[in-house]
Amino acid sequence: MVNEKRIRLLKYGKPTPGPVVYWMSRDQRCKNNWALLYAQELALEFRAPLAVVFCLVPDYLGATARQYDFMTRGLQEVEERLAKKAIPFYLLTGTPAEEVPRFAVRHHVGTLITDFSPLRVKRVWNRRVAEKLDISFYEVDAHNIVPCWHASPKQEYGAHTFRPKIRRVLQEFMTPFPTLGEHPYPWKGEWAGTDWTEIMQNHKADSSVAMVDWLQPGETAALRTLRDFLENGLASYHILRNDPTRNCQSNLSPYLHFGQLAPQRAALETERSDEYIKSQEAFLEELIVRRELADNFCLYNEHYDSVEGFPAWARQTLNEHRHDPREYIYSLEQFDNAKTHDELWNAAQREMARTGKMHGYMRMYWAKKILEWSESPERALEIAIYLNDRYELDGRDPNGYTGIAWSIGGVHDRPWMDRSIFGKIRYMNYNGCKRKFDVQAYIAGNLET
Repeated sequence: MVNEKRIRLLKYGKPTPGPVVYWMSRDQRCKNNWALLYAQELALEFRAPLAVVFCLVPDYLGATARQYDFMTRGLQEVEERLAKKAIPFYLLTGTPAEEVPRFAVRHHVGTLITDFSPLRVKRVWNRRVAEKLDISFYEVDAHNIVPCWHASPKQEYGAHTFRPKIRRVLQEFMTPFPTLGEHPYPWKGEWAGTDWTEIMQNHKADSSVAMVDWLQPGETAALRTLRDFLENGLASYHILRNDPTRNCQSNLSPYLHFGQLAPQRAALETERSDEYIKSQEAFLEELIVRRELADNFCLYNEHYDSVEGFPAWARQTLNEHRHDPREYIYSLEQFDNAKTHDELWNAAQREMARTGKMHGYMRMYWAKKILEWSESPERALEIAIYLNDRYELDGRDPNGYTGIAWSIGGVHDRPWMDRSIFGKIRYMNYNGCKRKFDVQAYIAGNLET
């Protein structure tokens, strides 16, 4: 039922008759979830009970109440959907390296499944969980359409080297999703459900970043947003997607980040919308090639969030211009409060801080100006990651790390004309934005409130 190329054995354990548990992490949904489907496949084969656990980490990479709210409200829907399938959902709190093994021992778990993430923190958790358990432990890539390790065995230079590898095998993995069935083998442990009110009241996340109400979380809302985009936004996507004054973005990135929507489901639905071929191709390029290229970068480059992860030519050119005079140097506080001399940059920062989403074209300009107005590339990268992860609903994501590394460090790009501060890193400026879209309209739409 599940393509074996999606599955990796992280640790072999002696077969035991205990229940199968899916440790949900990146892919927070019931429908269209290859990891959950594989867990049920094994549980049916073993005639064993099945449960899902999620470990809520109170201080996960600096996430704020904005992101915790969006995630936990989505998880409530997960619990409700699983209950209808006779599959219990357990919300653990703490460090997964401690809580997941403790749960497995307490419930005499026989097999453990988890979903794939290329980020360092999840790989460390996986390793530590494996060290503490004697059971078989599998990882399933339920996020990428082409499993990350199958798409390429190494870090790709750019989209032009990665794209043909993806296209060569894509159709093998673009298969229909089976339906998750009601599980016939009942869970024997205690399960009282989750007190979500207590969870939200007692979380320790920074509550100074306001929650958002323009986008509803969860699987149902994700599918509704996808269908609305395909019906009302896709037609003009290839023409207007880089204009931040037009509402032509899909708004799917938060759902994809939290795994509330399967990228493969989005791709399958987009392929059916074959009336707008150019827009379809442009959107699928972003959804599949660019998004999965970001996972490739984070999986194979241990330094994806530091200057050490930049290509050699970019590190060299940035070093050569390290001591170039800067007309402006701003502190983190000034950046955070949108107090630069550039009203376009300030508008982008305000948009992100207020809504949890910055238009993709403006994210590039925003990050490149942080490089131009910081004392060093290292400091610029630190500030950009901090602000992105603090405000964006899709912060702490391979797309975010890779996009910032592209803007500041030339990752997946090529050398350009040499200039002050940037060296051969691709340059963007205010006048270039004016040629692309109505800058004053964008600024007016993101004034201080």
